[in-house]
Amino acid sequence: MNVATPQPKPVSAESAVPRLTELARFAGCAAKISQADLHKALAGLPVAADPRVLVGHDTSDDAAIIKLRDDLALVETVDIFPPIVDDAYDYGRIAAANALSDIYAMGGTPLNALSFVAWPVDTLGTVPLRQVLEGAAAICKEAGIAISGGHSIVDEEPKFGLFVTGTIDPRKVVSNAGARPGDALVLTKPIGTGVLTTAVKRNAAPESVLAAAIKSMTTLNRDAAEAMNAAGAHAATDITGFGLLGHLGNMLRASSAAAGTPIGAKLSYAAVPVFDKVTGFLKDGLCPGGTKRNLEYAAPNARFADSLTEPQRLLLADAQTSGGLLIAVPQDKLAGLVADLKKRGTLAAAVIGSITVVDKPGVIEVTA
Repeated sequence: MNVATPQPKPVSAESAVPRLTELARFAGCAAKISQADLHKALAGLPVAADPRVLVGHDTSDDAAIIKLRDDLALVETVDIFPPIVDDAYDYGRIAAANALSDIYAMGGTPLNALSFVAWPVDTLGTVPLRQVLEGAAAICKEAGIAISGGHSIVDEEPKFGLFVTGTIDPRKVVSNAGARPGDALVLTKPIGTGVLTTAVKRNAAPESVLAAAIKSMTTLNRDAAEAMNAAGAHAATDITGFGLLGHLGNMLRASSAAAGTPIGAKLSYAAVPVFDKVTGFLKDGLCPGGTKRNLEYAAPNARFADSLTEPQRLLLADAQTSGGLLIAVPQDKLAGLVADLKKRGTLAAAVIGSITVVDKPGVIEVTA
């Protein structure tokens, strides 16, 4: 289903800023190192031997979990990326919401943030930098936390992000390794931000097409996480730079390893919520490089219906920034979760598929 693009609010001359995206090679989470290259770099690195580390890098989860005592653990994450929009205030808001999302995806509560900025001061000056910081602070305030410090360096390409610490009861962690056969898959935001921002960056579309995407990228996943926690979800992850197929694949491989049995998924393309105009831009060849890399990596484990076109397949791999939560929930909790998400007003509450038993870990069957 498509989500209509609302009319954007007018931008005053006083709030105009230099075009940040012209200085960035990649936009937002599309700047991630590819999954293939990342796995090569991480292969053979020792898993944390510290017994306090309940969740480390070995499961490709959204955040690390460090146990402090039986009823308290830290949730720690970091997210930094180049500009995805040209408005500096919105860039800060998006970066903050994206970083906070990892805490919510684990079922945690944000506690504090530190900022990191790399900035071309000679090119852009400090006014847009101040706007980035103000935007990030506004989102952190909405989340109930402060940015208590940070670090800055000079760079030719702007980059900004947050180190976020949260808390959680270690007995209530929602990792990406708990999905079970029969679970339903629910997505809480539309996809397509990578395609939309690429269309604008290449001057193929006006900035007005980004209004719905900016609203989504600056919306905290807090409400979705609260509904997820209340429903007793088995697993969750947020959809960001590796796209829907990539992050679902991580969940399936981690869950397979935890369960000791090959776990896969069945996905319905028609059920996936999509921003307006995205499919048209893909047909016109407006596709981020990160999205193409994502599909190349995911394709060997994806069994697409023959009727699905290349643009449709690319959409499922589109590199998202500050995307929604993908939640694996028991079937008997599904109706309650969807109703709760709708009551809370999340941007989507779409049942897009289910967890299955397959012949090898991570196989995703995609129907039309």
